[in-house]
Amino acid sequence: MDAYTGFAEVYDLFMDDVPYQEWCSYLVEILREQGIRDGLALDLGCGTGKLTRLLAEKGYDMIGVDASAEMLEIAAQKNPDGKILYLQQDMRELELYGTVAAVVCICDSMNYLLEYEELVRVLRLADNYLDPGGILIFDMNTSYKYREILGEQTIAENREEGSFIWDNYYDEEQQINEYDLTLFIREENGYYRKYEETHFQRAYEIEAVKKAVHEAGMQLLSVYDAWTRSAPKEDSERVCFVAKEIKKKGADNRIDS
Repeated sequence: MDAYTGFAEVYDLFMDDVPYQEWCSYLVEILREQGIRDGLALDLGCGTGKLTRLLAEKGYDMIGVDASAEMLEIAAQKNPDGKILYLQQDMRELELYGTVAAVVCICDSMNYLLEYEELVRVLRLADNYLDPGGILIFDMNTSYKYREILGEQTIAENREEGSFIWDNYYDEEQQINEYDLTLFIREENGYYRKYEETHFQRAYEIEAVKKAVHEAGMQLLSVYDAWTRSAPKEDSERVCFVAKEIKKKGADNRIDS
């Protein structure tokens, strides 16, 4: 799952069209409907912490977890008061000091789990660190998006601060999407340094995710066409899942490593 090394430096630049404010409002609306208006919350796969900071502004005590040290370094720079706790961890080995009221995992972080068993494990870990009745919200890119929108194509963007070339390949049989990033990042001397990264994501059918949530011991509350309250469609590019912790009775419930 190593990724976002060179790209971390320009991630926010090239993600400036992502409607984080709208995503935050959507998440908060769902959380408040479930009675979670404040308290500890975890942003799993937090990246540079944009959504983490927005949720903190809404009154949640935030923890951000990401595997990329480079992404977390940028997140820390934007957290001068230290109110947000950032931890460098692989989500497959998540370890917190206690439980949280909510876990959010947004912007297709779950798609980086290439094996079904890994997906179940991460869902179990999230469930393990949720308060009794706590809520998990996560999104995933769909097979439709990988197949029909990304497919076999090249995407490029050029700006003064940096540029990238994204070569995409989707193996429909294996449901694995590969994208090769070539990055040119401007340095202080005006020259550009070249970075190369390869990212892999897996498409999961909705029924497989439902099964994984059940195997993790959680109650699936809703499945939405992302950022709406409508049911997923055949051409949904992203889907949101809302699940609830249902096992805890106040006793310790740690899972085995």
